[in-house]
Amino acid sequence: MSPAGCSHVNGYKVDNWKQNLRVIYQCFVWSGTAETRRRKVLQSDAGWTELAKSCICHMCGAHLNRLHSCLYCVFFGCFTKKHIHEHAKNKRHNLAIDLLYGGIYCFVCQDYIYDKDMEQIAKEEQRKAWKLQGLRGLINLGNTCFMNCIVQALTHTPLLRDFFLSDRHKCEMQSNSCLVCEMSQLFQEFYSGHRSPHIPFRLLHLVWTHARHLAGYEQQDAHEFLIAALDVLHRHCKGDTIRDDNGKKANNPNHCNCIIDQIFTGGLQSDVTCQVCHGVSTTIDPFWDISLDLPGSSTPFWPLSPGGDGSTVNGESHLSGSTTLTDCLRRFTRPEHLGSSAKIKCGGCHSYQESTKQLTMKKLPIVACFHLKRFEHSAKLRRKITTYVSFPLELDMTPFMASSKESRMNGQYQQSVDVLNNDNKYSLFAVVNHQGTLESGHYTSFIRQHKDQWFKCDDAIITKASIKDVLDSEGYLLFYHKQFLEYE
Repeated sequence: MSPAGCSHVNGYKVDNWKQNLRVIYQCFVWSGTAETRRRKVLQSDAGWTELAKSCICHMCGAHLNRLHSCLYCVFFGCFTKKHIHEHAKNKRHNLAIDLLYGGIYCFVCQDYIYDKDMEQIAKEEQRKAWKLQGLRGLINLGNTCFMNCIVQALTHTPLLRDFFLSDRHKCEMQSNSCLVCEMSQLFQEFYSGHRSPHIPFRLLHLVWTHARHLAGYEQQDAHEFLIAALDVLHRHCKGDTIRDDNGKKANNPNHCNCIIDQIFTGGLQSDVTCQVCHGVSTTIDPFWDISLDLPGSSTPFWPLSPGGDGSTVNGESHLSGSTTLTDCLRRFTRPEHLGSSAKIKCGGCHSYQESTKQLTMKKLPIVACFHLKRFEHSAKLRRKITTYVSFPLELDMTPFMASSKESRMNGQYQQSVDVLNNDNKYSLFAVVNHQGTLESGHYTSFIRQHKDQWFKCDDAIITKASIKDVLDSEGYLLFYHKQFLEYE
């Protein structure tokens, strides 16, 4: 794309050019899959008196060869076979729009161009289209609600949506068993404009193929499915790895920059401190989610800390001794004495010593997923923990960062730089819930369509939900998106 402005755009910006451009974006670029665009008929009151009979090349009749639409008249032509080039030369219509990606091409400059006004229209129409799309139920194929609720959360993850709708996956698998290809098709189905429930039988089959521990029609754990799905997508995305200008993989705790790691991978710092010499051993491990213990489990919990008097921390209210997500994160990141039965060899003392271990966030992911450990499995018992945990619409992860811990240790935690850093602030966009018991239960999800419009997804049934409905729910998996990267 040419970084400089294109002077040929000025000749197009006359009369009703904005309305004409909006019509193309509405009807063809952001209207769903390539197949639905092919069947669309272009109609407009603003100067478009001729109808485009179908969204196919007007020279060869194909619709898969990078179809472009002339911006001056009703003409669709192949870019690959240069039919749109012939039209531009014969008619002196120098601008055309790529119907798959929405880019504007200038045949005089021989490059895709950038124009601020056109880009603004493209983004406005894209947002309008996505507000109307993406709400689609999923048929339960037999105890597959655990899969359906995770699919709803993934299809409403903004950056993941952009990746799959932009057709950026380059498949390198020989057989027709790529989960990324299937997810790409699933996103196209969700954002095609269709309202009828989708039947995800092929997705289920591929998950069974690549994660055999989930095969069968028994009820499975939604959290386990999420991790298995991310793992398979990560493995099948290998060909999409993006490298920097020096040919190195971008900085990532998982040493991979596929779309899954770009969005979901964070870095968890573990500091083990020797109780004798106070030497610290630090390791950083990648994570896709954070699993949090709850009060009521067999794991000892802590007494309610700051906020127990009814004050609000991280937008969460402590009412009648209720537990908050912030409480759970405090417990997760507090120092833990490992005890005499778990001595670790100290590099400084050169002998086994008692130590403390503390976990903090070294690097935050774009999407933070919190798993509230409601299912307890042990040799003695199997049960569900129903403790209510309040969670906020907006979450600040600054107190749980490794940099915040270092600032506190240095006595510099008076409004540290991280407190003012929007990098650590998140917005809630999806919640997965489990109703019922460990033996007999059902998964549903709440998803945020845009801003504060929430919907409840119960397999094939989609209904509007209030913010109160969301925040009053029990909560099993909580999905948060970084605010500074989030857009409508």
